[in-house]
Amino acid sequence: MKLSVIITTYNKPAWLEKVFWGYENQTDADFEVVVADDGSGSETRELIERFVKRGRLRIQHVWHEDVGFRKTEILNKAIVASEEDYLLFTDGDCIPRADFVQVHKERAVNGCFLSGGYLKLNMPVSEMLAEEAIVSQQAFDTKWLQKQGQPKSPKMSKLAAKGWKRFLLELLTPTKATWNGMNSSGWKNDITAVNGFNEQMQYGGLDREMGERMMNNGIKPKQIRYSAICIHLDHARGYATPESIQKNKAIRARVKREKLVWTDFGIAKER
Repeated sequence: MKLSVIITTYNKPAWLEKVFWGYENQTDADFEVVVADDGSGSETRELIERFVKRGRLRIQHVWHEDVGFRKTEILNKAIVASEEDYLLFTDGDCIPRADFVQVHKERAVNGCFLSGGYLKLNMPVSEMLAEEAIVSQQAFDTKWLQKQGQPKSPKMSKLAAKGWKRFLLELLTPTKATWNGMNSSGWKNDITAVNGFNEQMQYGGLDREMGERMMNNGIKPKQIRYSAICIHLDHARGYATPESIQKNKAIRARVKREKLVWTDFGIAKER
């Protein structure tokens, strides 16, 4: 099974480097990386070129000019550029566990999309994470994280769950499976069938909105939040505004009310 990992980024090369270390050390290395870059500067471009030269990852860099928050637009461009039939979406501040790609491939099912899990790190731990901890997988050990200053939390169970317990927790969790931008995957044909992401949307629910249209089109969400895990590096969210949140809520409400499948503001601009 072929797979493209689509990673969104914007001017966070230090975080993106840590993410690349995670993808260089996957148990299943048969995938391409498509960096969906919402207008980062030269430092990010140089970082990507350096990892291309290392030769461990097959990377495409899809970029457009920085004229404000246009994550949905660059994601649609990355979907078009992707070379494989199955797409895994994540962010440039989410480090994958070593089995991340493998789990998404193994759990992929026709007629479904997968909804994975994450653990958000605090800023001190995010900053101190080095390549060695990612390669050795210490970064995914709950006791090691606590020693580094990560507060103990019930959410750490997503890292600690092993074997059959992962499947049991996914069966029992009250959390609904949704399309989450940091850790979701689906078939490219299912994504283009709803015309990808709605480019009217700003920060706040833009990923879930596409998943909701996919569900309206008969695609079922599948929970893998204890099996496919990434650790989410901390960062500020200056692009979130009350206006953008309210606008997005109104779009999602209409999608739910009218059971919309297609957006006229997606990959294809004309039907």
